[in-house]
Amino acid sequence: MSTLKKTLMQKGMQLMADPRVQKLMQDERVMKAVMAAMSVPGKAQSMARERLENVAKAMALATEGEVKDLRRTVRKLEEELAKVKADQAGEKPAAKKKSTAAE
Repeated sequence: MSTLKKTLMQKGMQLMADPRVQKLMQDERVMKAVMAAMSVPGKAQSMARERLENVAKAMALATEGEVKDLRRTVRKLEEELAKVKADQAGEKPAAKKKSTAAE
């Protein structure tokens, strides 16, 4: 795949060096068409992602983003629980000392 990409880049650079192509690229209409063509893959990918999310919602499935959010929330809750347990473990001996001192 990388060799294909390198070859395409080399051919593109050779074309850009051609004075006819440079003159053509100065035309505003051509530049708009080139920019539109370059944006097609991104638009297609985002449209496919949106459709996939719609299908997932229709089938009551979790999307990748929802799963990431859920994992993040679970991780935060686990950290909070560990802190609470550590605080309780630290307080229990202190509470026992207070109760024995009062006796």
